[in-house]
Amino acid sequence: MSHANSTVSLSTGAPPTIAELEADPHGVMRHWRALTPAIPHDGYGFLILRATDVDRLINDARLRPLGTELARLRGITEGTLFEFFSEGMLTADGAVHRRRRSPFTRAFAARLMTELRPQLRRSAESLIEAWEPGETIDFVAGFASRLPAQAIAGLLGLPLRDIPRFTELAYSASRLLSFSYAPEDIPGMEADMTGLRTYAEELLADRRAAPRDDFLSTFLHDAEQEGELSPAEIVVQVITMIIGGTDTTRGAMASQLASLLQHRAQWQAVCRDPALVRPAVNEALRYEPSVASTSRLAQEDIDLDGVKLPAGQLITFALISALRDERVYKDPDVFDIHRTDHVRLHPVFGAGPHRCLGEALARAELEEGLAALAARVPDLEMVGEPFSLRGHFGIRRVGAMRVRRPH
Repeated sequence: MSHANSTVSLSTGAPPTIAELEADPHGVMRHWRALTPAIPHDGYGFLILRATDVDRLINDARLRPLGTELARLRGITEGTLFEFFSEGMLTADGAVHRRRRSPFTRAFAARLMTELRPQLRRSAESLIEAWEPGETIDFVAGFASRLPAQAIAGLLGLPLRDIPRFTELAYSASRLLSFSYAPEDIPGMEADMTGLRTYAEELLADRRAAPRDDFLSTFLHDAEQEGELSPAEIVVQVITMIIGGTDTTRGAMASQLASLLQHRAQWQAVCRDPALVRPAVNEALRYEPSVASTSRLAQEDIDLDGVKLPAGQLITFALISALRDERVYKDPDVFDIHRTDHVRLHPVFGAGPHRCLGEALARAELEEGLAALAARVPDLEMVGEPFSLRGHFGIRRVGAMRVRRPH
């Protein structure tokens, strides 16, 4: 893959560096979105900035999933990190993607997620009940991390006592899907991904020896009987479910509460009216998404309003930009749970065959978690440093967030 900066000339000046995008993604993308539909991504292809272009191109047949391209670009050519790309559903296409994804579609069906909601509400309330009045809570560790982890453990049949083990490994390994690591971080990430693989292999060996009435037992039995997935594919799909069911939702859960507490009148409105929970979740996912982008690989040259996207280039759909596009959203930099201009299918969950498998689960967790917080601790307040989601690419990084129930 050639460096993108050599394939396009911008009359408006040099494109931003990754450091500039990391420091102020909203400001940088707002500036460039007004000038051009796409910008070179500092040696990693192009960023697509505008909502209509994201919507139009994300399922374009001239683009395909990445396969192992992103790993190779970051210097990863072997090991368990590389295997995550080569054997996983996220980067596969066509029949291979369907074969790897289909065993999970029934388990994550919207109907089943609706049935799960009362259990999610009880879990959220149980976490809240442990907070003492006047106590300062690490919200990310004490709530936003634990509720999604408990949910994915219940769905897959993982022991609750394993949550600290698999979540810490997942949070480290998931940096693979961002720009938040340097070459010297790769050995540690490889070790953590290997640890996650070992954990998944232990789970599968246990189900193979003593099947249970749970998802993992059924998945393993069907996969081995049908013979459509290799042993490596079976393990990597389980890893994918663990990562997908923990990291992105914890960021979204912390982000939505932070946005509401920083806009106190809107938080109070949600506390008074449970019907506002769903629009509040929608707006939080738009305003500060935990997933900044999704990428494809161009298979042929594409002309995007005069910007040439050459074949072989990484094409990254900057959701973080499209979700604040002034052509779609009125006052896009304003957090407003009452806005009426949301699009029907929320872009943060992707599109087409690769639309997020866990969307219904994530919505159930975010909505039931927020509803429990609004009902049980309406006087909750944020203390200390402001919360932030950092990063402009892939899964964003979760900052610290402390909250307190007044006496």
